[in-house]
Amino acid sequence: MPRPKRKAAPPITSSDVDSSLRTEPKKSTTKQFDRIDNLFEMYANKSLGLIDPDGIVAFCKDVHVDHTDVRMLILAWKMKAEKQGFFSKDEWRKGLKCLGADTLPKLRKVIGGLKKEVMVPECFEDFYSYAFQYCLTEDKQRSIDIETICELLNVVLRSEFPTQVNLLTEYLKVQNDYRALNIDHWRNFYRFFKEVSLSDLRSYDSSQAWPVILDNFVEWLKEKEEKK
Repeated sequence: MPRPKRKAAPPITSSDVDSSLRTEPKKSTTKQFDRIDNLFEMYANKSLGLIDPDGIVAFCKDVHVDHTDVRMLILAWKMKAEKQGFFSKDEWRKGLKCLGADTLPKLRKVIGGLKKEVMVPECFEDFYSYAFQYCLTEDKQRSIDIETICELLNVVLRSEFPTQVNLLTEYLKVQNDYRALNIDHWRNFYRFFKEVSLSDLRSYDSSQAWPVILDNFVEWLKEKEEKK
């Protein structure tokens, strides 16, 4: 006599799974956001509902970084902060969640390695453009004054191109043709540093759609060299 066939076990559905297991990731995420929110409240201006410049200075002191350090600019980039000197709660949440930091010790460690975040060329180019946009502090502003541009060049590019930055900022401070520069000028400075050798200015081709300010800069460099 043949053995009776066993009935196939019904498929396991999500309702059969222990609810405590299914809700654990959500609970973990909620706790993480609670810790991130608690950090935000430590530095936020309660009347504004934002971390303002004073809060950022206090935060920098706690994470042992100067507020002018490029890593603070990278942190603002990671948060996609829209207004210079301020972090909204949503920006703070998204940035710290992305960095996986929900306590001060974790933040100190993460901020210590933030420069690695922009070592990939594509990431650096995005960060570089962001740095300019972040300095547009007025509505409908499209350009940045020469003094601020020089400060920004020192913060963002000096570590990689020290000689180029020194010479360009020197030129910008003595020239009289431009009082402010736009995003196109800013992007072309980085392109210039990558493509043109200052030891051989013949590599500079003025027909390659460079902005006029760089044509003038190259002429200034040649005159400077001739006077030596």
